[in-house]
Amino acid sequence: MQIIDAHQHFWVFDAEQDSWITPDKKVIRRDFLPAELSAIFMTKQISGCVAVQSRQNEDDNFFLLECAQKNAFIKGIVGWVDLCSDQVEADLKKYSQYPLVKGFRHVLEAEKDLAFMLKPSFLNGISLLHPYGFTYDMLIRPEHLGIALQLVQQFPEQRFVIDHMAKPAIKNREITQWQRDIKLLAGHNNVYCKISGLVTEADWHNWTIQDLKPYLDIVFSAFGADRVMYGSDWPVCNLAGGYERFFDGLNTYTVNFSTRNQELFWGANATKFYKLND
Repeated sequence: MQIIDAHQHFWVFDAEQDSWITPDKKVIRRDFLPAELSAIFMTKQISGCVAVQSRQNEDDNFFLLECAQKNAFIKGIVGWVDLCSDQVEADLKKYSQYPLVKGFRHVLEAEKDLAFMLKPSFLNGISLLHPYGFTYDMLIRPEHLGIALQLVQQFPEQRFVIDHMAKPAIKNREITQWQRDIKLLAGHNNVYCKISGLVTEADWHNWTIQDLKPYLDIVFSAFGADRVMYGSDWPVCNLAGGYERFFDGLNTYTVNFSTRNQELFWGANATKFYKLND
């Protein structure tokens, strides 16, 4: 079985550019580069990954491209472009020359305007992704789900994936409204969901797979076996026990899945969604 980690990050830490990595997150206030992840992958027999942007500038795209060009296990990149820019089509045309660039992401969760993704300029940017074959990663929280549904309804051909299951409030055991809204999004077949980033929404030091299970059950049921994918959110997962703890927990959760459904979750869906073999 081929395992693809569909969501992880690399960075050379800079306190100004990485201001979201606050002092209370000291365990990730350092550099994280491919060699460190490669060692983990060898231990867990992971075939490759998709590197996702962590900074909203194009320098980060070329940093990730350089990482990928030097490390064959990096199968694709989710970068950043200013989707609201008048120059967005020129930017997309530029990145279409780099086969490793599979799609883009904006840190929507950090925007003060919950409806930022419905701005006409942003919608124009989204409308141009599909013609160039690019995916879109949705980094949102539960309060964005209803707005995200309005976005998705306008672009039935665009491939979307929800990062981190939209970050349900696991630590506070909030589930009802999130469940209703995530199911509505799952009703659109062009929307996938990453099983990633959950441990940092739980109790960092005391979470168990049983804490995650109710949320996992909902997503696997809503999206089905064909539209869920594994992602570690490394190195952010180091805040809550590290790579191996989440990976092993998901192994426990999926142990009774059929062989085919395990293959889909652990690698085949990510490969299809991001066209990693193209």
